[in-house]
Amino acid sequence: MPRTSPISLFLVSTLLLGLFLCPISARAAEPPWLQINSAHFTVITDAGEKKGREVALRFEQMRAVFASLLSKDHLSQPVPLTILALKNDKSYYQLAPLRQGQPMDVPGFFLHGEDQDFIALNLFEEESWRAVAHDFAHMLLSYNYPPAQGWFDEGLAEYFSSIRLDNNQVEIGGDPELGQTFTQEQPGNQRDQHPPKSLTELLGAPGWLSLPDLFAKKHDSSNYNEGTHHALYDAESWIVMHYLLNEKKLPETGAYFDLVLNHHLPVEDAIQKGFGMASAQLEDAVKTYLQSQKQLNVALDGARNTNQGSDRTPEPAQPYQFPTPVAPDDSAINSKPYSEADARALYAGVQTRIPERHDVGLQELKTLATTPTPTDIKAEAKSEAKRDAAAKNDPDDNPNLLPTSAAGNALAHRLLAWDHMEHGEFDDAITELGDAAALNQRDMWVRYYLSVLKYRMAQAKHTDIQGLANMMLDLRAVLEWYPELAGAYDLLAMARNEGGSSIAAMQSERAAMNLSPRNQVYVYHLAQIYIASKKWDAAQALLERLKNSDDPQIATLARERIEQAGTERRYGIANAAAQPKLAPQKTPFDVLEEDAAKRTADEKAIQAAGPGDTRSTKFFKGRLIAVDCSQPPAAILTVVAEGALLKLRAADYKSLLLIGADDFSCTWRDRRITANYKPGGLSDGDLVSLEMR
Repeated sequence: MPRTSPISLFLVSTLLLGLFLCPISARAAEPPWLQINSAHFTVITDAGEKKGREVALRFEQMRAVFASLLSKDHLSQPVPLTILALKNDKSYYQLAPLRQGQPMDVPGFFLHGEDQDFIALNLFEEESWRAVAHDFAHMLLSYNYPPAQGWFDEGLAEYFSSIRLDNNQVEIGGDPELGQTFTQEQPGNQRDQHPPKSLTELLGAPGWLSLPDLFAKKHDSSNYNEGTHHALYDAESWIVMHYLLNEKKLPETGAYFDLVLNHHLPVEDAIQKGFGMASAQLEDAVKTYLQSQKQLNVALDGARNTNQGSDRTPEPAQPYQFPTPVAPDDSAINSKPYSEADARALYAGVQTRIPERHDVGLQELKTLATTPTPTDIKAEAKSEAKRDAAAKNDPDDNPNLLPTSAAGNALAHRLLAWDHMEHGEFDDAITELGDAAALNQRDMWVRYYLSVLKYRMAQAKHTDIQGLANMMLDLRAVLEWYPELAGAYDLLAMARNEGGSSIAAMQSERAAMNLSPRNQVYVYHLAQIYIASKKWDAAQALLERLKNSDDPQIATLARERIEQAGTERRYGIANAAAQPKLAPQKTPFDVLEEDAAKRTADEKAIQAAGPGDTRSTKFFKGRLIAVDCSQPPAAILTVVAEGALLKLRAADYKSLLLIGADDFSCTWRDRRITANYKPGGLSDGDLVSLEMR
């Protein structure tokens, strides 16, 4: 037997060791947290790239299927959605909402927020995304379909929640309560010893609600986590929607809603005119459809199970199967590392939005915000050098720089700011936003939160909005970053209305309403804009609709505003709510506002002056004395600021960034203004933006 040389043994051993260690090295090389971006979603996960991509793909598929149900080519997402996909039970159940003191026993949940939405998934469970399909449908429906009745929303959500997906095929339309891969939590945290009744079984009961009663019944579809999916109401709503979708009667359904909600016809009359048949006929058609589906399933069961008899309980509706509208190679999905500090901050930020988890999440955010990171010392040294240089070049500008003592995690500061805003703690929110901006100047969320903060402070303190011009600039930048952010359009409308530009305000508010057609706050704000521009009849029509709102706060506001507008219309005297507001007092907010003015002006100046213009931008409030338009399209503005006379040039006054006025006027005289400009000499410069005050 030939002997093996020591060198050969060494090579073989090395090769085997390398093969053994290779997978471990590959796993170790993958970052612990990843950010997966698809066309419409952001997934933050610690479960690895493969599972993260699968989650993004499944949500893209669900979104495409939902669009096809509504026969829409495009769906709006006016509130950004982030999906937090966790790899193990422990992480998930320390985040999940509590039911009777215990974490909810489903592998996914949905959280709605005014600023952004979140979905959390437990990827330890298979197909955990199916646990949020019902809530996902409610979310998409609220953003992409006009106000409807509860049976429509719940029926469509139940229909959609039966969805099953893989890389090749979609199945939808089966009984959503059959074949669930997770258990529903029961009251008292006691799991039901018997399987829950399916919608099929519930529909076998003799006591159906009449169709007019079903259509007229109130149902809170905004409560996504209601946990009551086995009532007869849900079952009837589901089979009615099954029928309407299969028979392609969504256009008739839209006509019915217009009649009953906008023209206030009785339900019976609206059914007759909208669907072209009496309610009893429509109910019979739905029951006949249900029976036909049962018979189809019996025949299919008999063909498939000739040796098993026919005593199986069939499903009432045959699931539809079709190729997936989004295949893995169709979806542009990419990934990048996500820092562990940001992941901890995001996790804690989600906790703060769950009442029973709030305090734990808040404490974690505070820890992350106050713990210096390894780069903080280097960043502080650079900031110190920058401040010294600025002080030498322009000592007057130095006090306006944001404090650079901020340390810790920028995301934690920003999430803390939102929590403070939600609790009316405005001074604390200012501090956190300042720190977040100092640590991450490119974060558009900071600019959006700053605008929200300005508006909420003005509302709470009954003052004018501070820094109106810079708020508008920030919101325009935010909308370039996220063009479907309805809240940014709404804030821009409020700012424009306060600045006196009612036409532009109406355009912005209508954009917000188009993106989020069920948001009644936007409708109320449009009514306010109509009142400001004395469009009394248009305002009255909106307020009359809102005074019967299911939202008691909106209903109260609408009734009060109707009375106030009536007084103002009759006597031409603004009521207390419309009287001039108090001048804002000096607050720590001013430092943050001055920095915002510099930041936005610098950005616009770079765009206007071209890459060769490196002049710093100045910001001031003053008075416009005269305008010289003798050399169009240029204009020379003579202004007084702090006792100094300045000549400011607009290269093309028709394209000048203008706030508080619809069009530039060469006849302006003796007007208060706010301006951003690039200085030339001691008494002249080039205009970047102009706000008429």
